[in-house]
Amino acid sequence: MASNIYGFIALTGGGVGALDAIDGSGLAVNDMAYGFINGVHYDYRLVTSSEVEDGLKVITPDSNAGTNRWQLQYSSDGSLPFGDNSSIDTNLVSWNKFRVLLNHSVEAGTTFSKEIVSTYPFVYTVSTAYYGGVLAPNGDIRFIPYYAVVGQKISSSGVVSTYSLVYTVNNAYCGGVLAPNGDIHFIPVWATVGQKISASGVISTYSLVYTAGNAYEGGVLAPNGDIHFVNSWATVGQKVSASGVVSTYSLVSVGIMGKYSGGVLAPNGDIHFIINNAAPVGQKVSASGVVSTYSLVYTGGSVYYGGVLAPNGDIHFVPASATVGQKISSSGVVSTYSLVYTANSAYSGGVLAPNGDIHFIPASATVGQKVSSSGVVSTYSLTYTYSFGTSSGGVLAPNGNIYFVPCSATVGQKISALPAKPFSLGVCCSAFLNKL
Repeated sequence: MASNIYGFIALTGGGVGALDAIDGSGLAVNDMAYGFINGVHYDYRLVTSSEVEDGLKVITPDSNAGTNRWQLQYSSDGSLPFGDNSSIDTNLVSWNKFRVLLNHSVEAGTTFSKEIVSTYPFVYTVSTAYYGGVLAPNGDIRFIPYYAVVGQKISSSGVVSTYSLVYTVNNAYCGGVLAPNGDIHFIPVWATVGQKISASGVISTYSLVYTAGNAYEGGVLAPNGDIHFVNSWATVGQKVSASGVVSTYSLVSVGIMGKYSGGVLAPNGDIHFIINNAAPVGQKVSASGVVSTYSLVYTGGSVYYGGVLAPNGDIHFVPASATVGQKISSSGVVSTYSLVYTANSAYSGGVLAPNGDIHFIPASATVGQKVSSSGVVSTYSLTYTYSFGTSSGGVLAPNGNIYFVPCSATVGQKISALPAKPFSLGVCCSAFLNKL
């Protein structure tokens, strides 16, 4: 039975009315706290625990905490932020509402404790065929053509098929982004024109302002609806507005040798470019378009390829040849952590599963590797492996399956996590999750 009942108007921050501002010395197990913040109702119960605060599920008192922890018992339905009207804000109001949606699935659990990994046939295979994939508004998964001369997709019912492209060239595109109008844009590597697929399946090309060899790898949708290309060897940034206008802008960190590969939209609307090769600093573009850099803990050659946003707001870098994991918290703190398995070009891209696990997608790795929502790193067996470039990126379907995008693989591979509450199509298509 609760000893005391508290109210709050903020979760963290230590200010007046914040849950974490309640002094731990006066708290007792089973105390309750209730709050209503930005349209979301939260219920917490005090427990004895050594869990680390994550800003939502576990809140630690700022003063005299000891082993006192506020544990989330209930939160009302969250909401999905629009990806094109700048509603993703620096105050994290939109993120916290979106996080409630994620947390409902994370807390619901899965049918089994281990993943079910299986294979399925492709229609078209060739070495380094595709790099990255995107979930379309109708539930189809589209692979992004790299060396491939045809497009390939998996329908929402699981049927694999190919279709014609307008423009093909070796090393053409790497990664893709879902635009606010339903178009999927391919990110140009060596391509001299942009290419996109409309929501109705019409394929077309458009002019780019800047082209170069190894120009960009991966892209991210900004809160205002602009698609930003992530610079690899490119010396300028390039973006496509929601109305289709292509333009360039200055970057702070540029150079040859593949500076960045893949990007992630942070809870505050910043776009983080993920360090790949020889970039000594992280680089980001704020929601207002300001480009800046920040220090990293671990750097090197071909260290990471792509990133994934965790339910607590951390951005995890996907280890390629890195010997440690690296992440940046929602408050901007960069840190590293131990991995179970490392190798050259081990993983390429990653996916957040509905239970909160982050799965790294195997390139040359012989085992799968994941980071749980509580930060535990572990490995698991794969059904199919290849010496180099098995897959490049993955896509989460609304049924909870994670599909690996075939690079040099001759068969498809997927993870069936069997979540009790899969992410909805809208959540899966969110700019926070749906990109390389």
